[in-house]
Amino acid sequence: MLKVGLTGSIAVGKTFVVSVFKELGCVVFDADRIAHECMDPGLPAYKDILNEFGADILAGDGKIDRAKLGAIVFQDHARRQRLNEIVHPRVKEAQDQLLRAAEADNPDGIAIVDAALIIESGGYRRFDKLIVVFCDREIQIARLMARNGISRHDAERRIAAQMSSDEKRRYADFEIDTSGGFEQTRSRVIEVFNLLCRHKA
Repeated sequence: MLKVGLTGSIAVGKTFVVSVFKELGCVVFDADRIAHECMDPGLPAYKDILNEFGADILAGDGKIDRAKLGAIVFQDHARRQRLNEIVHPRVKEAQDQLLRAAEADNPDGIAIVDAALIIESGGYRRFDKLIVVFCDREIQIARLMARNGISRHDAERRIAAQMSSDEKRRYADFEIDTSGGFEQTRSRVIEVFNLLCRHKA
């Protein structure tokens, strides 16, 4: 099985890209969703996060309120790093289990793990290929403002808190630029999928 990492900064269009890969028959895993599940009450990461950040980050149902946690870590690099130290090992372990199951199910398939911090965490080294999704910066800012209902200042701050698209692209085996809209992006995803199929063969 060809194991592929997919990454990109916030609001660059990863969700759409991943949906097209799924349509094309790839097995797709969302590292963000895996991370959320790792933070569920009763699991080790939940307890560690609570010890580190306090009960103020909890929602009424006892689960971690990601908006409250995000407000803390987006403003403080050291706290963000600490959260990553707690969550990343658990996410890696869960990913490995899912990839093993996918490979057992279809040894000749393509598995894609969509992970925002795959480069920063060093996780990209575990994959056969790395895809970086990006778009024009002004488009990225506009998408993030619209999606999250936030000001330009807050959007720029969130984007600045992550590794830049230009830096991420230095690690890419394949790049997908989503600036041109859905149809152009779909065409590029199909191109990359065909290239991946060749590598698999």
